[in-house]
Amino acid sequence: RWAEGATPVAAAGLKVKAFAAGLDHPRWLLVLPNGDVLVAETNGPPKEKKKGFDIRAWAEKQIMGKAGATVPSANRISLLRDADGDGVAEVKTPFLTGLNSPFGMALVGNTLYVANTDAVVAFPYVASETRITAPGRKLVDLPAGPINHHWTKSLIASRDGSKLYATVGSNSNVGENGMEAEVRRAGILEIDIASGASRVFASGIRNPNGMDWNPVTGELWTAVNERDEIGNDLVPDYMTSVKDGGFYGWPYSYYGQTVDARVKPQRPDLVARALVPDYALGAHTASLGLTFYTAAALPARYTNGVFIGQHGSWNRKPQSGYKVVFIPFRDGKPAGKPEDVLTGFLNAKGEAQGRPVGVVVDKAGALLVADDVGNVIWRVSPAG
Repeated sequence: RWAEGATPVAAAGLKVKAFAAGLDHPRWLLVLPNGDVLVAETNGPPKEKKKGFDIRAWAEKQIMGKAGATVPSANRISLLRDADGDGVAEVKTPFLTGLNSPFGMALVGNTLYVANTDAVVAFPYVASETRITAPGRKLVDLPAGPINHHWTKSLIASRDGSKLYATVGSNSNVGENGMEAEVRRAGILEIDIASGASRVFASGIRNPNGMDWNPVTGELWTAVNERDEIGNDLVPDYMTSVKDGGFYGWPYSYYGQTVDARVKPQRPDLVARALVPDYALGAHTASLGLTFYTAAALPARYTNGVFIGQHGSWNRKPQSGYKVVFIPFRDGKPAGKPEDVLTGFLNAKGEAQGRPVGVVVDKAGALLVADDVGNVIWRVSPAG
């Protein structure tokens, strides 16, 4: 946790302060048209206990616990409101409760869609209201089940409001639970809002999270966590444009046609058409949040570039991530190295004071960052 008065360190020309504190594992954010901010206070659902002792599962739980990642889920979406515009939310109130490890949110017209870990649920939304009490309507089931290795399901609406896109991470590191456990996983689903019908939009993406629309090209982009257990420097997490019908390699290969020999049997037919991601973000950075910057409050150099929330490594030495970075874009494509925007999430002992997750732009054009270990939403704005 953060010491009293402590904050992350903002890049030159920027400043940071707490927009809201005292939250319960805040992971994901949605800014509503009236400026209200919704935050998913959430964590993974309880896992089914395996028979016998699993040394791998035990070790992972110990390490993840040290990183602050094993608290029970609040299963809540809260509303934050900054009515006086001073950059601090004076209203913090439960907006939706009784959810099932909620994560992604999307507002289409007067309907709020919430991606629980096992389904997309629709709720009636009334602007300025501070709570939804009406029951939800299930739009479509999402892959879950007893393993549910990557439980987070992000959500974004198409520009015309007719479709939703949901990320679904893999059920394993490299298919060790069998490919039958990976049906409709490790990819992005497209959901028709009118009918609830869904299809696999893109596949072979181990654990996609944040999504946004490229303001120049109109393409869907996503941030992706790649596989583990082949060293500190493999495999790079990445961000990429997402092609309809595209296959991105998992589990058979990575970064195009680099074969992962641990996977048997192999699928050379799929490897041959595996797409190379657009941009590497470093191994084990756990890059989760992604948002294009199209507002005008921050310096002009940030326009049309991407902010990435890097949750940070839990299994790498030395540690990586634990910061928010910016990648400049030119003509709709990445055009430079990552630049640190928010750092200082690790203390001098290498302990996590906080871990950035979701990143969004508020109505005033500042950057909001969900910090699930610090239990804070940070607000990054111009220093002047």
